[in-house]
Amino acid sequence: MENTSEDTVELHGDEEIVEVIDLNDAEQTPDDLAEELEDVEFEDAVAGADDEGWETEDEMEADVDDSELTFSGHTGSVFCVSLDPQTNSLAVTGGEDDKAYVWTVSDGEVLFECTGHKDSVTCATFSHDSKLVASGDMSGLLKVWKVDTKEEIWSFEVGDLEWLEWHPGAPVLLAGTADGNVWMWKVPGGDCKTFQGPSCQATSGKILPDGKRVVVGYEDGSVRLWDLKQGNTIHVIKGSDGHQGALTCLDINKDGSLVLTGSVDGQAKLINTNTGKVVCSFSVDSVKAKGSAAEDEESNSVESVGFCKALPLVAVAYLDGTLAVYDISTQGLRHRCQHEAGIVHLQWEEASSLVATCSLDGVVRLWDARSGAVVSEYRGHAAEILDFTLNRWATTLQQHRSEPAQNHQV
Repeated sequence: MENTSEDTVELHGDEEIVEVIDLNDAEQTPDDLAEELEDVEFEDAVAGADDEGWETEDEMEADVDDSELTFSGHTGSVFCVSLDPQTNSLAVTGGEDDKAYVWTVSDGEVLFECTGHKDSVTCATFSHDSKLVASGDMSGLLKVWKVDTKEEIWSFEVGDLEWLEWHPGAPVLLAGTADGNVWMWKVPGGDCKTFQGPSCQATSGKILPDGKRVVVGYEDGSVRLWDLKQGNTIHVIKGSDGHQGALTCLDINKDGSLVLTGSVDGQAKLINTNTGKVVCSFSVDSVKAKGSAAEDEESNSVESVGFCKALPLVAVAYLDGTLAVYDISTQGLRHRCQHEAGIVHLQWEEASSLVATCSLDGVVRLWDARSGAVVSEYRGHAAEILDFTLNRWATTLQQHRSEPAQNHQV
C-alpha cells in the first residue's frame, strides 16, 4: 500500500440474441456535479474451454423461451448493453459486427445505428442525462452521438480499448486503454487529459459518486484512486496489500466510501476510498464448474462484483460458477449459490435483496441474498450470455452469441 503522487498526468451470418425478460429506483446524480469539472485545465488533444459434461453451443437449444421481445439487428456476437438512465426506454448494444444500435425497449425498433467502427464494439453507454451515447470498439475508435438528432458529434482514437464510462453529472467521457492510460475528454469540445498509470492494461475503472475521483484497476494487480481535478493519485494499493493478478472488475458503494475489486487471483478486496486501506479480502474454495476455464487453472477468477443497495451485503461471482454473498458488517460468507457453469456478470436489483446473474449455460438466474435460494430462472438463449443489465423496474436485457439462422430475442 502506498499513498503517492508519483504517477503523472499528461495534458494535451451469425445473429445475436438480446432478450428483455420481465422479472415480476437508482438514485439520480445531481446535475451540479458538472460544476466540479469547470476549473479542470485541459489542452487540445492531438477460447478453448473443455466441453465435456455440459452443453456446447451446438447443443444448447431454447426449449423454453421466457422473453417478451426480440431484437434482431446484430449479425454477430453482442458484447455490451446499456440503458438510458433517465427513462430506461432506450437501449444501446454493441457487437462483433462492428456496429452499435440505439433502439427502443418497448418494441425493438432501431432509433439509429452507430456506424463507422473498424472493429467489434465492446463498449456502448449513455451519458447521465441520456442526451448522448458513446460507442467504442476494440481498436480504440470512440464515437459520441447526439440522441435527439441521431448525429455523430465527436470521435477520437486511442490505443486498444478496455473500458468506457461517462461522468455522473457532466458531458465528460473517460476511457481506459491497454497501454495503462486513462483518458478524459470534454464532449463535444474534445479537450483532453490523460492519467498515466503503470505500463500495463487499465483493465477496469469507475467514477465515484462525488464526480471528483476515479478508481482504476490494472493488469499488474494494483488499484489507483485518481483526483480528476488535480490529476494526481490519491491512493495506490499494490504489493502485498494489492491483488496478485490482473484486475477483472470493480464496483463502488452508494456513498463512494468503499470499493470492491475482483481479480484473476481469486480474491475480492474491500477498500476504503478515504484511507486507501484494504478493509478485508474475500475468497472461496473452487468447485471447478463444468465448461469453465477454472477446470484447468489453479486460481478461481473473480468475474463480477457488486454492492447491495438495500442491505450491507456484497456479491462476488466466480469463474467456477460460485455466487458468494458476503456480509460487510461481519466480513463473513453468508451464502454460496452454485451455478452449473461459470458466471459472466451479476447485478443487484435497485432497492431489494435480489441479485441477478448470467452464466455460460445461457441462463439468467435471480437469487434472494437473504436466503441464498434461487427465486427464478429465465431461459431462451441458445448460447452463452455475454452481458445483461437491469432497468429500475428489474427487467433484464441480455445478449449472447447465437447459432446461424437464429433470431435475436428480447
